[in-house]
Amino acid sequence: MTWIKICGMTNLEDALAAVDAGADAVGFVFYEKSPRKITAEAASEVVRKLPEHVEKVGVFVDTGCDGIRDTVSRARLTAVQLHGKASANSVWQDSRPTVESVGVSKLIPMIPGSALIDGGVFMSDKVRERTFAVLIDAELNGASGGTGATFDWKATQGMVRSIGIGLPVIVAGGLTPFNVDEAINLFQPWGVDVASGVEVSPGKKDSDKVRAFVKAVRDLDRKMS
Repeated sequence: MTWIKICGMTNLEDALAAVDAGADAVGFVFYEKSPRKITAEAASEVVRKLPEHVEKVGVFVDTGCDGIRDTVSRARLTAVQLHGKASANSVWQDSRPTVESVGVSKLIPMIPGSALIDGGVFMSDKVRERTFAVLIDAELNGASGGTGATFDWKATQGMVRSIGIGLPVIVAGGLTPFNVDEAINLFQPWGVDVASGVEVSPGKKDSDKVRAFVKAVRDLDRKMS
């Protein structure tokens, strides 16, 4: 079964709709410049009303370990998604166990899809050992996540599949209920992640699109099983 994350949650109604549709995880963006930004306190109010089995992922952009750990604690998160070099460097250079440095054991570093076109990226054994899954996302004008843009799927297909041999891969970037099946067929990822592709507007989800997205993934899962 493909792992499904609905990202950019800003309210309880949307989070519950995602869970009801069958999502495995919901994401909260803690980045001031994002139209989907949410405070730790607001996220906590949503998280405490969600089922325990649902992964609660915090998305951080260029935030150090101390800031991440504080938000993780206040928002009651279960996983951390790292965007930006500052976030990654702070976490990877910290000698403490991940649970101590950021407050959770599950780390999801983001790799831009464009970085895979010219030979890929290097991940040390230490980084691999601390990584729960790798997120492959698109970048647009320096921004990654929630842009609605896709990366070059055909040019990166082989590299994404290669990464997936050693680590769980989550594909994101411009996914919708109408193209997620193509992405899964191309990359055979462990998981998929969507934000803008199931929204009415940034930060407000369309429950019909959320259900359609989850259904498209599950229908393909059944065909491939």
